[in-house]
Amino acid sequence: MSPVVFAAFTGADSVMVVIIVVLLVCSVFLALAETGLTRMTRTKAQALADEDRPGSRSLLWLVAHPERFLNPVLLVVLICQLVQASLTGIVANSLFGGWGVAIATFINVVIVFVLAEAAPKTWAIQHPEQAALLSARPVALLARFWPVRMLSRGLIGMANVVLPGKGLKEGPFVSEEELLALADVAVEEAVIEEEERDLIGQIIEFGDTIVREVMTPRPDMITVSGEFRVDDVMEVMILNGLSRVPVYGEGIDDVIGVVYAKDLMRAERDGHGDRTVAELMRVAAFVPETKRIAELLPEMQAGKVHLAVVVDEYGGTAGLVTLEDLLEELVGEIFDEYDRDEAAVEQLAGGDVRVNGAMPVDEINDLLEASLPEGDWDTVGGLMFHLLGHVPTEGEQIECEGLILRAERVARRRIGRVRIGRLAPDRRAHRAGTDAHPDSTEDRSTHVPAEDQRASS
Repeated sequence: MSPVVFAAFTGADSVMVVIIVVLLVCSVFLALAETGLTRMTRTKAQALADEDRPGSRSLLWLVAHPERFLNPVLLVVLICQLVQASLTGIVANSLFGGWGVAIATFINVVIVFVLAEAAPKTWAIQHPEQAALLSARPVALLARFWPVRMLSRGLIGMANVVLPGKGLKEGPFVSEEELLALADVAVEEAVIEEEERDLIGQIIEFGDTIVREVMTPRPDMITVSGEFRVDDVMEVMILNGLSRVPVYGEGIDDVIGVVYAKDLMRAERDGHGDRTVAELMRVAAFVPETKRIAELLPEMQAGKVHLAVVVDEYGGTAGLVTLEDLLEELVGEIFDEYDRDEAAVEQLAGGDVRVNGAMPVDEINDLLEASLPEGDWDTVGGLMFHLLGHVPTEGEQIECEGLILRAERVARRRIGRVRIGRLAPDRRAHRAGTDAHPDSTEDRSTHVPAEDQRASS
């Protein structure tokens, strides 16, 4: 290759150098603006606007409508970089001849990348508020500039012809999984406490939970007949530590009201202990078992309702739900002096766990990192009923998804406690081989005699 030959620097070259510098400055500013504005949240922008910071009003408008500024900014950045690169190549070729292309490429790849990309974006990441406020007003003017706005819309329209879509207006910007991941990172960096992260997760799950998952089931309900006397019902409420009790007419599926302990105490004090509770009961609230508790909570608050009767699709009584049940989904279990503090999860020797039969399947999957199936049942007891096809006896067990589920306490056709253990690797391999042969008729449920059960415990 011939040696570098330096040509005379002409007036036209001077003009192009000035234009190149201006374009570089614009690229630096727009790179800073793009990073600063895209990293700014609407909540933070509102806080800056409340402080009346310079440029905060324009910033709030931009953050509220990102589709209005992002496309014009990206378009102008692209124009600036392309024109600057072309002019740099022309000037370099004019000054250095054949070496001009190599020199221009070096300038565009190295110097422009550092000055117009890495440096401003890094500064914007380190100082997001200053970058956003500094660039808000100019970018707002650019977004409102008619030629740029029309040109960017036209180009986006052409892109949509090739790849149809709705762009920035489509769908949420953050999913539930991303929110939880951000909360996990915040815990690791000591930005929030572990308890705050748990509360965030409970709030997200709160919106997906239905009444059937939190209600007191029908067999556990304490109800009284409308013909019972005040004195008798008052004794029932004191023995069970209750302040409200549903009242039924012909049966539990015929709930006709709710009686309050304070009404009974007032009647008893006034000497009306022989009156029937049907005379003192109040109107009962009824909710379907499939109602989302996120909708039920504000309704109960607005109606000053502390207890509601849950009905199934056939109109029968499925259970009852209280305001406390809903709040416990957010803050965890709330125990009073009448509650039996029985551990929901008990760790056993050998890695097994003992859980309440009413524990939801999804909570067990989270606890054990398992994949127990979910379906028409909500609890691990319901899953065992589904898998076995009958009411198990104490000690009966079933294998499912690499786990052994054993009914350890069964009372009145209800599974009270379930012991969960993992299959041994050799058993799991054998089970996989059995599943691979559909002709196998091996029964997956086995009964463990009481003496063997005690020995294994």
